Amino acid sequence: KTLVVSGDGRFYNIHATKTIIKMAAANGVAKLIIGLNALMSTPCVSAIVRDKKAYGAIILTASHNPGGPTEDFGIKYNASNGGPASEALTDIIFKKTETISQYKIAAAEPDVDFSRLGNYQFGSLAIEIIDGPKEYVKLMKSIFDFDALKKFVARQHFSFVYDSMHGVAGPFAREVFLNELGASENALINSVPKEDFGGGHPDPNLAYAEELVERLGLAKDKQPEHIPDFGAAADGDADRNMILGRKFFVTPSDSLAVIVANAQHIPYFQKSGVKGVARSMPTSCAVDRVASKLGINCYEVPTGWKFFGNLMDADRLSVCGEESFGTGSDHIREKDGMWAVLAWLSILEYKNRNSPSDSLVSVQDIVTEHWKTYGRNYYSRYDYEQVQSEGANNMMGHLLSLIQDFDSGKLTKLDDKELALADEFSYTDPVDNSVSAHQGVRFIFKDGSRIVYRLSGTGSVGATIRIYLEKYT
Repeated sequence: KTLVVSGDGRFYNIHATKTIIKMAAANGVAKLIIGLNALMSTPCVSAIVRDKKAYGAIILTASHNPGGPTEDFGIKYNASNGGPASEALTDIIFKKTETISQYKIAAAEPDVDFSRLGNYQFGSLAIEIIDGPKEYVKLMKSIFDFDALKKFVARQHFSFVYDSMHGVAGPFAREVFLNELGASENALINSVPKEDFGGGHPDPNLAYAEELVERLGLAKDKQPEHIPDFGAAADGDADRNMILGRKFFVTPSDSLAVIVANAQHIPYFQKSGVKGVARSMPTSCAVDRVASKLGINCYEVPTGWKFFGNLMDADRLSVCGEESFGTGSDHIREKDGMWAVLAWLSILEYKNRNSPSDSLVSVQDIVTEHWKTYGRNYYSRYDYEQVQSEGANNMMGHLLSLIQDFDSGKLTKLDDKELALADEFSYTDPVDNSVSAHQGVRFIFKDGSRIVYRLSGTGSVGATIRIYLEKYT
């Protein structure tokens, strides 16, 4: 069997990769495919698994969490479809951890130069070092019109900035934007991967992507002399994205909706069409409005990309997204930050084909026009981190009691707003009929507004309570 192994470059990445090589050799794995410098974005790993028909992948990442000697490290397993392991598989793995009493590992150290492309042998184990960014570009060229994008990027009155946040996106951004689209070096910031992400928190949002936010004119106390027309950021493993315009923030929910509404301007969807769309339950219903108007099926799934993958494998889903800055399509089985950026550049390119050279249909223009067509979902999320588990569980228990009151007819309003539904979200997969229960508490009002509460397990300390507020106009 062949496995793909790479990471986002955080502290311990190389050491862990060497350990995996030793364990793979001792356990009879036939081949490992590893990225140059043991780096590959999570979307690229998914693409390589699918292209090379690998058995699966081991991804060394803690996603958007900080890195460094005292910070987070993570190991993620992806299956043969290129997507995150299913709950059934992770349950099996967990059960193994309860009974395992020994493990096999080679005593010798592998003689592999991760900085050089080529083939190596470690006992019976074959190792291939590949150029991840170049492989990824091949896939992107099958989706987007790079010639049109290159012409648009060269436009005199257009400028953009891409922030890799010192994560693995850096080499991919250089290959895509500089080598392929001809952008200048000034278009890239924080593009050198660092073990500690430069001391920052590689989460592409308004709080942590401070430099990009300032450059796009969104910082309250600082206004730069020149503000680019377009800005984007990636997280540590480059599967998440944030989209900004000049002094304008595009929420992830609106970004998903705008991409779906304009999918016909992307060559990939011109060929295949949009089979269906999906969002995670806490994500705003903006994409639902688009799907309804276009006559496309729209699925509401629990948080977690694996739920999208099942629908994609069944050929029911083309585009999907999460409010936590994740967007993607069925070209792979992971969210893909660079794909989302190229989708936005494609939309900008199309909208400006007939505009005068000295003017620009902006990001804000596109989103504003979208709101005029489909309405606007005002949306906000509040995170309460490192909360004591007992208090968090008590709060969720109280919310569940309110659901019981709604079911019995005792509760019909919250703050004078009439309730249409109060429940604990449960999802039955339409493909395999598997059930995922206890996915968050929802209060849905008759005017389309929503309040959602979730306990999240993505942090490393304590409980995290997430509250989502939404109003449609």
